Amino acid sequence: MNSKNRRSTGASHVFGGDWTTQKLNVLSKYLKSYTIALKNKPTPDRPFRKAFIDAFAGTGCRSPTRGALASSRQDDLFTELGTPDSQGLLDGSARLALGINPPFDNYIFVEKNASRCRQLAQLKRDFPALGSAIDIRRGDANTVIQAICSRTGWSRRRAVLFLDPYGMQVEWKTIAAVAKTKAIDLWLLFPLGIGVNRLLTRSGEIPDSWRQRLTALLGTDDWYDEFYKVEVASDLLGDINERVVKASMDVIGKYFLARLRTVFAAVAAEPGVLRNSSNNPLYLLCFAVGNDNPRAQRVALRIASYLLKDLR
Repeated sequence: MNSKNRRSTGASHVFGGDWTTQKLNVLSKYLKSYTIALKNKPTPDRPFRKAFIDAFAGTGCRSPTRGALASSRQDDLFTELGTPDSQGLLDGSARLALGINPPFDNYIFVEKNASRCRQLAQLKRDFPALGSAIDIRRGDANTVIQAICSRTGWSRRRAVLFLDPYGMQVEWKTIAAVAKTKAIDLWLLFPLGIGVNRLLTRSGEIPDSWRQRLTALLGTDDWYDEFYKVEVASDLLGDINERVVKASMDVIGKYFLARLRTVFAAVAAEPGVLRNSSNNPLYLLCFAVGNDNPRAQRVALRIASYLLKDLR
């Protein structure tokens, strides 16, 4: 899948549009606030061990597209046209996180592609002071993140997880596992216009493989009844007519936020909206708090909501 205009370009990935920069600016600012806020928590002599987890780390770098990307393949539903930006090599989420001060205690970068993992290893050389704290794991993001959540003792640990998928790879089981730790703050790109909306056909007739994909992402199969309504009306001759009405993207987005609230302690009420150059919504940048401490929730939500306000 190529939903985010990522292509391997040797030392980087190709991205398109200002929305990539926008989401990374929000993430970077939150990470800085996060490490400052937890620097001496819960006590100065025994602070939490803090980790940043990037589930789709790529190569650690990014490069804007130098031309429009297109695909005629019917099954490549998540390709978004690029823009002719040419700004040179830019930091991706991994490098941005490594530049945060105060630093995290651990950095876990997950990447499925072997070549990209080898490029991620360069980070240990580029950030020698943090080399021993960098943990690069090759594998499926869902499998790796679920294992981290279940096998880590979280009573003295906290983390920020960035779930930035290429398309609709994230499974609800992963989201639920993250919430269950009660220790991880989640930043998640929900593929609203670029993924979910494209699988919801106007007719309401959805192939089984697409249904399974939507159910895996949303964690339930009741989405169909939420996203489709049947309107019944009679014409002048008294004939009964029925038509299927597909939900708007606003309804789809609110449904997903409601799903997040079923497992997380708190969720930002207004996610960021990442749009393409035609102003069409591609993703929702969602934020959820794992910590069930009310004070910690208020602080995290206040910071995240402030950062997201410019993306609405």
